[in-house]
Amino acid sequence: MSGPPPATRKARSYQAAAAILAGRDPVLRRLVDEAGLPRLRPPAESHLASLVRAIVYQQLAGSAAAAIHGRLLAALGGTVTAEGLLALPPETLRSAGLSAAKAASLQDLAGKVLDGTVVLDPPGLRAESDDEVVARLSAVRGIGKWTAEMFLMFQLRRLDVWPTGDLGVRKGYGLAWGIPTPTAKQLDPLGDPYRPYRSVLAWYCWRAAELYAGAADSALTR
Repeated sequence: MSGPPPATRKARSYQAAAAILAGRDPVLRRLVDEAGLPRLRPPAESHLASLVRAIVYQQLAGSAAAAIHGRLLAALGGTVTAEGLLALPPETLRSAGLSAAKAASLQDLAGKVLDGTVVLDPPGLRAESDDEVVARLSAVRGIGKWTAEMFLMFQLRRLDVWPTGDLGVRKGYGLAWGIPTPTAKQLDPLGDPYRPYRSVLAWYCWRAAELYAGAADSALTR
């Protein structure tokens, strides 16, 4: 498939980007008709708090992760700061239910925020490319590329993130375009025609997996 031609005007939101792509690509037009425009909840946490939540929730069921996260927030007095995280003694982190690995990840994140390895202030983030943000976050123990990409997409609202390692994106692309599920390597160039709005393409791939394969509704699309 040839994909849409480059956009002639720059969108500033997921919804505006979706409208542009739908006007150029019949598959996305169908998905927009079936799924509507992207619905993203406004970020409700600070950048640091969102990364702390991501670490806590990794590989845990929602209810268990929520309980641990709640106890951690209580130990922090309801406010997530790098200084507060570093001040928590190991026994407090353990009593909150955090594994040793996750406790180490949180303290590594806090340390790297304080020493400037991880930049989370808005002016600093605006000066960094997507790749720079991913590289800095990936230097933190327990934060991989996928977590960094989700931070870019949903916390920073960056519009051109293409998470090819996400199985839901790969499955949804295959279902929407009628091809076998591509590998991450195969999917990478398939996103090129949709620059600079590949985040929107990814969102519709997730929705395609829900619409066409009965995948469970995801917090990423609700």
